[in-house]
Amino acid sequence: MDHRLHATAAMAESFYQTFVNRRAYTLQSARPHPETGRHYYYRPKARDGNSLPALNLETVRQHLAGEITLGIYAINPKTQRSKWVAIDADYRDALVDLLKLQNELNHDGVEPALEKSNRGGHLWIFFEEPALARDCRIYIYHTALRLGLPIKGAGLPEGLEIFPRQDQLGEGEFGNAIRAPLGVHRGARESRGRRFWFYGADYTLEDQLAYLGKLRRVSAAQLATFIAGRSLPEEFVQHTKRPEVPKRYFVAPSSEFRILNYVEVRRQVGRNWIARCPSCAAASHDRSGDNLAISVEEPRKYICWAGCTKEMIRNAVGRPIPKRKEVFAS
Repeated sequence: MDHRLHATAAMAESFYQTFVNRRAYTLQSARPHPETGRHYYYRPKARDGNSLPALNLETVRQHLAGEITLGIYAINPKTQRSKWVAIDADYRDALVDLLKLQNELNHDGVEPALEKSNRGGHLWIFFEEPALARDCRIYIYHTALRLGLPIKGAGLPEGLEIFPRQDQLGEGEFGNAIRAPLGVHRGARESRGRRFWFYGADYTLEDQLAYLGKLRRVSAAQLATFIAGRSLPEEFVQHTKRPEVPKRYFVAPSSEFRILNYVEVRRQVGRNWIARCPSCAAASHDRSGDNLAISVEEPRKYICWAGCTKEMIRNAVGRPIPKRKEVFAS
C-alpha cells in the first residue's frame, strides 16, 4: 500500500516551527534489518568531505509526504531548551495512562495533543517559547508520579518515557531522538508504512497541522508556577554521566565473545557506543567509523546499520559463531 501524500512547502514550514529544536536528525531505515526485521534509526552521514546533513524544509516535506521517516531531537544544545515535551507510552494499558495524564494536564490549563502509536501513543505539550529541558522534566515527572503512573527507569522496565530524556547536553551530544509525528512509521507491526495521526483532527496533513497550530501553548509564567519549589525526583536525577568511551571491558571467559574487545569505540550517542563495523572495514567501507552500535546497558547486543549480520561481524574479527552440534536419535 502506498502511504505517500502530497505535502507542500507551507506544511513543512508549519511542522518545522512546531517540532524542530535543532537541525540534527535521524532517519528510519527504508529496508528492514536482515537479521531482526526491524527498521532502525540512524544519523545520516557526511559525504564527500561535506559537513553532516542538516534538517531543512525540504527534508521535512519529504517526511510529511512519506518519502522518508525522521527522528527529531528534543534539546537544542546551545540553549538547553526545547519547544515541546513528548510522553511516549508503549505497554499494556498505556493509552489509559496517557488519557489520565492528559486529563490532569487539562486541569492545569494545558492542551496536550495525543498521537496514536502501535500499542499506546505519544502525548505532546508545546511551549510559547522554548523551555529549559530540566524544567520540562520536573513538571511532567511530578504530574505523572502524583497520578501513580509508571515511569520507565528507576527499576521499572516499562512505563512512560519522557522526552527530553536528559536535563542538559554536553558538547557533541544529541540526546535521544523520537519518531517525528505525521510521517510514515515503517516499522509498525500492524501495517508496514502506517501513519499514526493525532486524535483531535481529521486525518489529513492540512487538518492535523491546523489543529496543532491552534493548541494553547504553555507560557514561561505557567511553567514557573507548575514547578515552583520542586526539583526532579531523586530516583530520576542524573547523578553522574556515563563515561563516553569504555576504557576497558571486564574480563570474560575466553570462550565468551565480547565485541568491545575487538573494536575501538569512537563516542557515545544516546544509549549506544559507536564504532567502526569490522565487517564493513574488511570490505573497505564505513570510512567514517560509525556503522556499528553497541548497547551501553547490554554490551552483548550490537548491530551494524549498514546491514552486516552478526555472522559477518564475527567472521571479520576471527571469532566465527560456533556451529551447533547436531544430535541424532539412536
